[in-house]
Amino acid sequence: MNKDIVSLEGMEFYAFHGFYEEEREKGNDFIVDVHVTTDFSTASETDNLEGTVNYEDIYSITKEEMSISTKLLERLAQKILERLFNMFSEASSIEISVAKKNPPVGGPVNQSKITMIRTRE
Repeated sequence: MNKDIVSLEGMEFYAFHGFYEEEREKGNDFIVDVHVTTDFSTASETDNLEGTVNYEDIYSITKEEMSISTKLLERLAQKILERLFNMFSEASSIEISVAKKNPPVGGPVNQSKITMIRTRE
C-alpha cells in the first residue's frame, strides 16, 4: 500500500480548552495540524476527489471539535482522531498536533503542544 499524506497545517482557532476553569472561561489561541495517511493511487490516476481525503472535511471536523470545551488537549485530539477515522475509511494513520499559545505555566512560553499518532487496527 502507498503511504501518501494529506495535511492541513496551522489551523488557528480561539477556543476554550484547559485544565483550569479560568482557561475554559477566558479562552486562548490554538493551532492544530492534521496529517492523514492514505493512498492517492485512484485520485492521481482519475483526477477525482473521491480517490483522496478531502481537506475541507478535515477542517470542518476539527473546527466542530474545537468549539466543544475540554480540559485536556489529549482528549480533544482523540475526539478529532475518532471522527476523522470514521469519515475516512481509506485512512491508514492520522497524526494530529494541538498547540496552546501562551500556556499558564508561570513564565513566558510560546506554546504547549501535544501530538498523537494513531494507526488503523
